[in-house]
Amino acid sequence: MIPEGGTLTRDEILSYSQAVCDGLREDEDGVRRDVLTHAGSRWSLGVIHTLGVYGRLRHADIGRRMHGVTQRMLTRTLKQLERDGLVRRYDLVEMPPRVEYELTEMGTELLIRMIPLWTWVVEKSAEFRLSREEYDSRPVEKNSWQA
Repeated sequence: MIPEGGTLTRDEILSYSQAVCDGLREDEDGVRRDVLTHAGSRWSLGVIHTLGVYGRLRHADIGRRMHGVTQRMLTRTLKQLERDGLVRRYDLVEMPPRVEYELTEMGTELLIRMIPLWTWVVEKSAEFRLSREEYDSRPVEKNSWQA
């Protein structure tokens, strides 16, 4: 585990990274890669953020707070997150029936771990823009396979 706020040597970083990659490679049933793929998606992170900020919400309320998500994609995302134990679904016996969602303890742990990454992205956004501008202003290279 990388210590929070700690400074690591290059060799320590490489060793930790290799251990994590080995853990992903030793994924006989594919659950680690599967969770990593969809838990890190745009919509999953949006749901986790929304429920983390606003607490327990109905499907439509989550959708209103997430710009651009379709109802179908939100439903699919919520099912994946529920299956992985990151979100809990509550079926309320009312007329009309109502469903609400909230983060589980594990979902909250993921949110807490994502905040430093999001913070870093925000802090580095000017550098990302500059890098993209420099890259996009380069002359287009013609590769041999494009000939």
